[in-house]
Amino acid sequence: MLDLSAAPPGRDSNMLAAIRRTWGYDGLRPMQAEAIQAGIDRRDSLVVLPTGGGKSLCYQVPPLVAERTDVVVSPLISLMKDQVDGLRECGYPAVTMHSGQTPGEQRAAEEMIASGKCRLVLVSPERVLTARFIRLMQMARVSTFAIDEAHCISHWGHDFRPEYRRLGGLKDRFADVSVHAYTATATERVREDIKRQLGLRDPLVLVGCFDRPNLTYRIVPREKLRDQVLSVLRRHRREAAIIYCVSRRETEALAAHLRSEGIRAAYYHAGMDPEPRRLTQDQFSNEKLDVVVATVAFGMGIDRSDVRCVIHAAMPKSVEHYQQETGRAGRDGLPAECVLFHSGADSLKWRMLLDRSRDETLEGMTDNGDGSYAVARETLEAAHAAQCELIEHMRRLCLTNACRHRLLSAYFGQTLAGENCGACDVCLGEVERHQEATVLAQKILSCVARVEERFGAGHVADVLLGSTAEAVLRCGHDKLSTYGLLGDLPKRAISHQIDQLLAQELLERRSNDRGLPILKLNAASWEVLRGKRSVFLPRPSSRIETATPGRDSVEFDRELFEELRQLRRKIAEERGLAPFLIFNDRTLRDIATKRPRTRSAMRTIHGVGDRKLEDLGDAFSRCVDDFLRARETPR
Repeated sequence: MLDLSAAPPGRDSNMLAAIRRTWGYDGLRPMQAEAIQAGIDRRDSLVVLPTGGGKSLCYQVPPLVAERTDVVVSPLISLMKDQVDGLRECGYPAVTMHSGQTPGEQRAAEEMIASGKCRLVLVSPERVLTARFIRLMQMARVSTFAIDEAHCISHWGHDFRPEYRRLGGLKDRFADVSVHAYTATATERVREDIKRQLGLRDPLVLVGCFDRPNLTYRIVPREKLRDQVLSVLRRHRREAAIIYCVSRRETEALAAHLRSEGIRAAYYHAGMDPEPRRLTQDQFSNEKLDVVVATVAFGMGIDRSDVRCVIHAAMPKSVEHYQQETGRAGRDGLPAECVLFHSGADSLKWRMLLDRSRDETLEGMTDNGDGSYAVARETLEAAHAAQCELIEHMRRLCLTNACRHRLLSAYFGQTLAGENCGACDVCLGEVERHQEATVLAQKILSCVARVEERFGAGHVADVLLGSTAEAVLRCGHDKLSTYGLLGDLPKRAISHQIDQLLAQELLERRSNDRGLPILKLNAASWEVLRGKRSVFLPRPSSRIETATPGRDSVEFDRELFEELRQLRRKIAEERGLAPFLIFNDRTLRDIATKRPRTRSAMRTIHGVGDRKLEDLGDAFSRCVDDFLRARETPR
């Protein structure tokens, strides 16, 4: 759990007083104080903190302390709306400006900005550089811009958006403006690109710890996906969960199956009409849905902090995507579970999609003879190569049997202390190994040699399986000594072990003269075949079905917690807000632990600032008192 204990001596007292008064926090998370001070001082900054690390507070506090109006550029309307609603519940004056507003709403926002009372303006990247918005900001004397999801500006980032490139013009449009970039996932290469694209001048660069110790990671070979998903969701009954799929069709089919199993589930993808898509998102935010099965189009716009489980039905296309999507879980700092089901075919599917996208883009390009075509093509090919590299990194993460927390930290250039994280399937001892792993590897490598290193993984698996596939019979491979050698295993298990050998560089994949992938032996392969090297190969484990959701050492009154959830939901419905905007789960757990029976006692609760104490203190302390009286009364 993230430490929110009191900040060290010497921190700006005005800053801490504003945070305590407005949000009800007693301290700051790592690097928040430095990021906030950079905002107050208007020094350019680049802040990289993991999801749940408190980035939003870093740009919300400075204008409150400095009594000025700042602008935040955010990519999604739904996220901006939730932020503004949450700030207003805390008594913080903020507005959002986007294309979905009515003329009246837009006028009201502009009037509040013009009055000088607005502290934060949230705006989309498309709108921020329009002439009308620039004039309004110049009138308001705005001098500080915060760029949320700043990785979107980089070609090397995992979610590049062309409209973000225009943000480099902010320093040209506003004299002496300070720019502050925020992101949850950025490698060193992406960080350098962000600084260059935004024209940051001598920026303060803060890179937080990428590790999320409250998350329990599990990476499991995909077999019977629906059964595997259900086994995980059963550990999270009536709790919020997100399931990511690659295709729209998969989201719809899996959501329908979950509903047939009595789970409150719906699908979400970019191909839906706007209204049903918005309805799904609202129902999930309002706790009327427990599970959303979605493509990557879902997640960034969800600010719900009590997601207890994120499942990937297939391998994401980059480690950055994986970090960001699993980052939707446990944003309140409480324990959550992240499970990835993968197959060797996942990386091939992503590569095919990338190739198709590149080819379609190339077909739509025309050569005007001015040299621009060559430059555009070179840029496209470089971006394609970079994305393929990201896929390969993710594939290796899936197939490397080492501490998941340690591998993720290493990818972002950080070292995790300690030998055992205690929060991943590897360190929890859930990954089982083949007892005869070296013999199994020798059988696979021998088969590659027998087919003369001229065929791909699928064909080799068919030979080992003893398949009567047309290609196997045509090539006479049913006559080989390795034919049917692994007939007691399903093909997907054989394919998984081939992937493991590739990941451990005991086997190689190359392209033949027709550009098709084939398996090739290398020096390490021959060491295994000659008995000079032993091999570790994992096998699918049934322990996923009985695994624990995650570390949870917090003791609290669970019956009282459910009563508080019902009260929260009732108040949220009356106000037309998402429940987490009233109080998040961490605040409810704190109430269920300390059990305050008066408004004054509510002042000690995490997340209860002045406005919420006045607004909600009586209702929640009365709920506690009524609950305890009923429990104390003899029946």
